Amino acid sequence: MSPTSDELLAQERRLQFTRFGNDVAIELGLHLLDAAREQGLPIAISVRRGEHRLFHAALPGTSPNNDRWLERKARVVDLFGHSSFQVGTEFREKGTTFEAESRLDPDLYAAHGGVFPVIVRGTGPVGTVGVSGLPQAEDHAFVVTQLESFLNAREA
Repeated sequence: MSPTSDELLAQERRLQFTRFGNDVAIELGLHLLDAAREQGLPIAISVRRGEHRLFHAALPGTSPNNDRWLERKARVVDLFGHSSFQVGTEFREKGTTFEAESRLDPDLYAAHGGVFPVIVRGTGPVGTVGVSGLPQAEDHAFVVTQLESFLNAREA
């Protein structure tokens, strides 16, 4: 069963950084890359601060289309300040779809799971971390699981 929009918002409140610069972005990207390799996942990975892509990797089984999905989902996060999955879920809970109600160009915006806001405590969203290549709920779950693991290791 898919999480509710409230459950997705709770993830965002929980998964926050104390600081986020280029070094942290690269460490995060490598963390996701290692996990994806261990699991044999065919995903593309992107970590950005603002519009500056600080990390990108594309594992076997991906294509340039995965990069286009990452960009479309990241634009949703940039515009709404919430995960791409949360935004799409909120529209579905209202009985409609993002595509029908947002009036945004679907060639540029996709409210599908896989891109999560990088949130700095006391500052707010400063970037995005995302993957593309799996069904949307799995893309989202992978990012959340790896963010939890990464942030817990940094705090230990």
